[in-house]
Amino acid sequence: MATAALPQPIATPAAPALSEAERKARRKAQIDADPRYANRYLIAIAVTMSAVLELIDTSIVNVAIPHMMGNLGATLDEISWVSTGYIIANVIVIPMSSWLSSYFGRRRYLTGSILLFVTASFFCGAATSLGGLVLWRVIQGLGGGALLSTAQSTLFEAFPPEEVGVGQAMFGVGVMVGPTVGPTLGGYIVDNLSWPWIFYINVPLGILAALMTWTYVRNSAFGKRAATIDVGGIVLLTLAVGALQWMLERGERFDWFENGFITSLAAIAGTSALLLVWWELRVPEPVINFRVLKSRQLATGVMFAGSLGLALYGSVFVIPVFLQNLHGYTAQQTGLVILPGAIASAITMATLSRRIGTFDARITIVAGVFLFFGCMLWMSNMTLESGADEMFWPLIIRGFAMGLIFVPLTNASMAELAPQDIPQGTGMFNLMRQLGGSMGIAVIATLLGRFTKVGKALLSEHVTNGDPATMERLNFITRGLQSRGIDAITAKQQALALLDRGMTAQATVLGFSKIYLISGTAFVCALPLLLLWKHGKGRQMGGGAAH
Repeated sequence: MATAALPQPIATPAAPALSEAERKARRKAQIDADPRYANRYLIAIAVTMSAVLELIDTSIVNVAIPHMMGNLGATLDEISWVSTGYIIANVIVIPMSSWLSSYFGRRRYLTGSILLFVTASFFCGAATSLGGLVLWRVIQGLGGGALLSTAQSTLFEAFPPEEVGVGQAMFGVGVMVGPTVGPTLGGYIVDNLSWPWIFYINVPLGILAALMTWTYVRNSAFGKRAATIDVGGIVLLTLAVGALQWMLERGERFDWFENGFITSLAAIAGTSALLLVWWELRVPEPVINFRVLKSRQLATGVMFAGSLGLALYGSVFVIPVFLQNLHGYTAQQTGLVILPGAIASAITMATLSRRIGTFDARITIVAGVFLFFGCMLWMSNMTLESGADEMFWPLIIRGFAMGLIFVPLTNASMAELAPQDIPQGTGMFNLMRQLGGSMGIAVIATLLGRFTKVGKALLSEHVTNGDPATMERLNFITRGLQSRGIDAITAKQQALALLDRGMTAQATVLGFSKIYLISGTAFVCALPLLLLWKHGKGRQMGGGAAH
């Protein structure tokens, strides 16, 4: 008897393969529908705005110092505490921000810090005495310290893995533009309004940032509140970082280790730092978790961040000195010269951010460092006649170079961290960048003064009464002054003064040339650190990428 044939399954047509564009569109729709990422761009705007306000206030007061001195009856040494107090308070809070964010909750801590910054800004503008202004600047610095590392760690969680570079690029634009905009904005405000308005301008922008932060930022899904307060760690951190920053701020003025006070600060900073590491590795809930430095990626990135700060802030410091002291530029004009380079950084980071997971970060970092060195080499050949036009393309290249470095360096440094460790990682990263910048400014200011003295001494050997070229130049200047109605004796004195001023200017240019070369070379010397990295993959490709 024949067996009946079994029914055959009905063949279903295979689903058509999705194109790359369709896969991207589908993934974007999934991201947009995910409540964790729904407001990611608004969060990025809010926290980046806060960080920009903090960075602007680091440099904006410098252009208003003469006006503050006259209004408050303060000396230059006294008024310098307006800047020093702010920066010291700032760097103390930066490494603590991860612990504070977990203790109070990220949303509450970040919003509260912005409001503290805004309130202190208002009272800085309303201050009628030097003591009151310095006090409120310190409070402003305490509020501002949270706005860097907390903002950066927030962005790592606010964006999906494949868009982490976009969030970091938005933050990086603020880091690059902030120090540049400060003097420009400050110069405009002081020229057209009055110095209190450099603080009052923070109030409306800060309130807007606080409202956006409270509305859109959420507490970290990975944060864990400490059950105890690490008082010992806080005290040691304050002593170590505060003494170090104070030493860097005042060292050049007091001739560094020739002064007993500076030597004492160095001893306090070194001893406190060693005790801090020992203490924090013993306590169960440390204010700074040094254990995250077991990640070779992070430890290397933190060390490299110090050299990045030195290159970034050191070169930002030296260019305004060149333009203002030798060419008579105002702070506003100087800012406009530097601004195109900052825009070049922003464009580079925005372009790079979408492809952050498709290349090895070490490639772009090495390329950026050598471009920076090329820029410094170019600028080292500038003369006394070189001005804004000659600096345009070198500064564009410098901005492009920094754009190639910042986002890949940050992303690859955090690649191996578990999500709950990212705030600690970003805190250490930002602290080292700030300290590297302070160290760079201190060293460059010292070297520039010494190079100028040495250069002038060498030039003076050739400018003597027996030198025919010198006497011819002196007589030419004297006759020119006499033709304006100045008597012979006064004309001779003024001619000597002008000749001396010209030698000082030429010696300063020689000093700048050496400084540019040292800045570029120091950055190149940091490149071997990248050999310690296991890989150059970005955050979304690393082991701790999963949310």
